[in-house]
This record gives sequence, C-alpha cells and structure tokens, in this order.
Amino acid sequence: MKLTRRTFLAGAGATIALPFLESAAWAQEAPGKRLLFYYVPNGIHMPAWTPAAAGRGYELTPILQSLAPIKDKLLVLSGLANNPARPDGPGDHAAGTGSFLTCTHVFKTEGADIQNGISVDQVAATSLGGQTPFPSVQLGVDGGGSIGNCDSGYSCAYSRNISWAGPTTPLPKVVNPQLVFDRLFAGFDTQTTAADRAKRRRYRSSVLDYAAGRARALQARLGATDRGKLDEYLTSVRALELRIAESDTVQCIAENRPDRDVPFQEHARLMSDLMVLALQCDQTRIVSFMLGNAGSGRAFPFLGVSGAHHEISHHQNQQANFDQLQTIDTWEVQQLAYLLSAMDAVDEGEGSTLLDNSLVFFSSEIEDGNTHRHSNLPVLLAGGGALGVNSGRHVVYEEAEPIANLFITMLHLAGVPVDSFGDNGTGPLGGVTG
Repeated sequence: MKLTRRTFLAGAGATIALPFLESAAWAQEAPGKRLLFYYVPNGIHMPAWTPAAAGRGYELTPILQSLAPIKDKLLVLSGLANNPARPDGPGDHAAGTGSFLTCTHVFKTEGADIQNGISVDQVAATSLGGQTPFPSVQLGVDGGGSIGNCDSGYSCAYSRNISWAGPTTPLPKVVNPQLVFDRLFAGFDTQTTAADRAKRRRYRSSVLDYAAGRARALQARLGATDRGKLDEYLTSVRALELRIAESDTVQCIAENRPDRDVPFQEHARLMSDLMVLALQCDQTRIVSFMLGNAGSGRAFPFLGVSGAHHEISHHQNQQANFDQLQTIDTWEVQQLAYLLSAMDAVDEGEGSTLLDNSLVFFSSEIEDGNTHRHSNLPVLLAGGGALGVNSGRHVVYEEAEPIANLFITMLHLAGVPVDSFGDNGTGPLGGVTG
C-alpha cells in the first residue's frame, strides 16, 4: 500500500512527517497552496505609499514601514489597472468593489437583477476547494445585507461582497469572530480541563509510539542509507514526544473561543488570528477578507482621526486630509503586517513557512479617493516564495497592465490552469516570478 509521508493525527493536533526513503514507496505530500485576498476601502494616499525606486533596492515608504520584517517576502506592484471596475456614471466605490476580485464590469442596478462575474477566489475554490473541509471562507469586519442602494444606484451586493460564486451569487462574509470560530472549529473541544488535557497528551504519545513501532518494523528491509535516515526519524519522534510532555497546547487545538462583541481594532486582529488558524489547520486554503465595506465612513478616534474615512478620502488636496489618510492607511497596512508576520511564524517544514506556501493579495477598489481612479492601484503580493514568486522587489508596469493578469498568475501558481479571467485578463502577468 502506498502511504503518504505526512500523517495528521485527527484531534491530536500533531503532524508526523516520515522521512523519504530510497527503497520505500512513500508518497511525498507537500504543504497545501493557499490564497488570501485582503480588501481595504476608499483607496490609499499614494504619495506616502509608492516607493521612489523600482527593483530590489527600493525603500519602504511611510505607509509600508510596518512590513519591514517581511520585506524580502513582498512584492509592491505599481501601475496595475482594473478598467472593468469603472462605473456607469457615479458609483466608483460599489462598482470597484464589485469588480475587485472578478475584473468584470458589473450591471448598474439597485434591484435584484445584479450581474457580475465569478471571482478569482471562487475559480480557485472550484478547482481546489475539495481538499479541505471548507472550499473557501469569506470574512470581514462590517456587516450588512446585499439588497438596496448603497452607492449612486448600485446594489449593496456590490458594496458589501468581494467573493462571487457566479454572476448573480455574491457570497456574504461572516463578521462575528465567535461565529467564525464556531463554524471553523465546531469539532474542537474548547472547554477542556487539566485532566482532559493530560488524557489528550497520553493519547498523542500513544499514537507517536505506534508510529515509531511501525517505522522500526521497516528496519530489517532497508539498506544502510535508509536505516540511517530512519534512525534520524525515530530521534525526531522522541523529541516530539518530549515537547508534548512539556506543553498543554499543540498546534491546531483551537481552545480560545473569542468574544462576540469587541472593539474595532481588536476585532480586526481577531479576524487575522482566525484566518491564520484556519489556514494553518487546513480548514480551508482560500480566504477573502474585507477590512470595511465599500465607501466606508468609519471614524478612527483611537488613531486621533475623528472624521469619516470616506469624507476624508475626498481630500481636495488639503494637507490636513492627507495627514489623516496617511494615518488611516498606515494602520490598515499594520493589520496586514500583523497577519503576514503571524503566517511567517508558522513552520511548515523543509525551510518553508505558511507565508511561503501562500499568496496574499492586498489592494483597494480605487487608487485615490478624490479622483476615484481605477488605474495605478495600490497592490501588494506577499508570500509565495515556495510557489515560485520572486519577492523583495518593487515592480512598475508602464502600460496599465490588467490586474486580471495578476490573478491568472496567482491561479497558475496555485495549480489552477486558466487561459483568461474576467473581462480583460489574457494571460499571466510578467515580473512576478521572473
């Protein structure tokens, strides 16, 4: 029988990776490829966002400073456009958000006759989603329904959703951290006693003993090289047993159910924690997240910004508004940095981390809140080092390359073969892997 190298102990939260043996028929199982799409509303203050130099030697701008610890795992992509997101008349926020991951020109309506395309995350979910309990997960911090007029005659379906299963099917996001936890980890024991944890440790140790026993049974059939590898493996199993004996917590035992109602800034961090945990525990490999709905009017008093974000984004070239926008945008990127750092702290073996095995896309529905441009969008692509991304650079595109082509590249790197995407995606975007 052909066995995988990696055996997941369901309920135990421990992973045993068997060594690759030259004379044994182990099937190598690589870590899953993940996709995460991160949306922020109202554009970005671009003068404090865009690096001055292109290439590997660029310097992080004020808004991007919090990304310094993972700069080598980051691509800043300038000059990309989402032309299908341009509205019919007013309504840039809704049209841009509706097209954020579909790159499809949405039909302007505030009624039930909405029309869009399938979003890139759902293209991936259709192909890869069967590998995990949840094909994809849609999360956010601001709720609201998908009916009614949210922006100049555009349906709220466009303003409050970025994931679309099809032209008329937006996928609503979950915004309550407690509900997210319950949905993803309903089968995990969250109220364990000390006696329960001790019993669980004994169970995990017994499973490790069983795995080690099976490995020893192979020794008589192996050559000298493979016996040496197996000895190293058994040593690592014993080390894992010792770590289990010293700790009450093991990866993927979800024991801390979050509160239902928390302040906004804590809410955002909780959602990041839940996204990392969902990916780390392989509950899903595809996530979309909205740090606010389109045209968000949220105030940020904890940052010293009392006005509404949307109104401030119509800056009218006033320095006071620029300063407040930079403050808001810096905080938004700090939330991304928190997420990426947490992903990079998850070791997935063979020198790679969760971030290395993931592609994280970050952007907004428009470039600048005052002009409502859908070109030269603020775009970051993080991670993907184990998937072929050539990170650590600022790449500048001069010809308003379609952002749809970036999504084609991401799909290809995730193992989803597509030739086109959206209204204007025609092939992979150059400069990402080269």
